[in-house]
Amino acid sequence: MTSTHAQEGVHGETPLSDAVDAALEGRRLLSHPFYQRWQAGLLTDDELAEYAVHYRAFEVALPAVLSATVVQLRDDGEVEAESMVSRNLSDELGRPEPHLTLFDRFASSLGGTATSTVPGPAAEALVQTYLDLTEDGPAATLAGLAAYETQASGIASTKAEGLRHQYGLDADGTEFWDVHAAMDAEHGEWALEALFVLGVDSADVGESARRAADAWWAFLDERQAQAPEPATC
Repeated sequence: MTSTHAQEGVHGETPLSDAVDAALEGRRLLSHPFYQRWQAGLLTDDELAEYAVHYRAFEVALPAVLSATVVQLRDDGEVEAESMVSRNLSDELGRPEPHLTLFDRFASSLGGTATSTVPGPAAEALVQTYLDLTEDGPAATLAGLAAYETQASGIASTKAEGLRHQYGLDADGTEFWDVHAAMDAEHGEWALEALFVLGVDSADVGESARRAADAWWAFLDERQAQAPEPATC
């Protein structure tokens, strides 16, 4: 299939995009109480700092996940899908600079003091979920990436706005999220397009996407569980 045909499929409703949407039912991250509190400016500085410690584990792992998928697709002779994942990896590693560098700039701009120095169980489980999907093959990985990246642009935009207006961060502090707000819509399309090119069964896509969606939800559940107790009179 040509990329033109793939794009025509992705931009409308397709069995693959429908499968990802169904996998996200009840797991759309902006509806999670933790992100609802973020948007309302109700997170403490310490909670934001803790979040950065744990989220960083995924940001560290993502290039390895993308790199492994590129190699798998290349070995399978899937040149078109490989090109899409390679573009995602290239963005992650250097547009406009390494995204881990941008993330660390965000983390260093937070006023709170994180007590954690290593990722917690839910962050480790999230990373392991993506590593397991990688072991299952490119289609499973792409479905897991689509589960996050098809909603990541809106998440990043909302986070950046909250950080600016509710928490007073400057451009250096929000750049990681601003970049992803602009970039992740494209990454989500590439993931779906690559799945379309590979001719993957929509039921398999839904199963892998749900695994990723559940892991992301559990990650936020852990953050929400660490919310400080409300003050009592």
